[in-house]
Amino acid sequence: MTQDGRHIIWSNYDIDYEDWRDDLEEEYPELSEDERIALMYEINGEYLNDERANLNVQLSRPILVIGDLGLWHGRRMGYKEIESGRISDCLYSGRDDMYSTWYVDKLGDLRCDAIHHDGTNHYLYRTYKDGVRESQIDLLKEKLYRGIATRADITRITRRLGDEIAKVYGFSIHKQRQAASIAR
Repeated sequence: MTQDGRHIIWSNYDIDYEDWRDDLEEEYPELSEDERIALMYEINGEYLNDERANLNVQLSRPILVIGDLGLWHGRRMGYKEIESGRISDCLYSGRDDMYSTWYVDKLGDLRCDAIHHDGTNHYLYRTYKDGVRESQIDLLKEKLYRGIATRADITRITRRLGDEIAKVYGFSIHKQRQAASIAR
């Protein structure tokens, strides 16, 4: 699904029962509306497993997750690595109380907005480019840790995941050079 230039992979935020009503009432007439709403959330949750299966794409390098975290004491930057290098492993929020939306943005980056009781976390998922040295990766991690990494620092060492995801789902995204020239 495309929304605001984003290709939505999966979301449990702002699910509209009206979009599900006809099918659920036809298939489950014996259930009350509250039971059908609960079922809607359950079915939607199962769809996340389908998306993980769709995106079981193995990359050659680990995935870097860059987080802009909304915490009770303010916003903080952070990062972690998904050592497996499988795109499907990006589709875990780590918390049951989050409303999460995973999507590919107009620049071809895989992102997640995860809403929780303290605020909203924004995640950017990228993989290390082949040929980058460990010292370059360490320098990027240091800049991320200190909160001074720029988009240029990130794109110098990593590449977007949207190209692999677009192949799976059959949508197109701008080539990186085109996106760079558009930004100018």
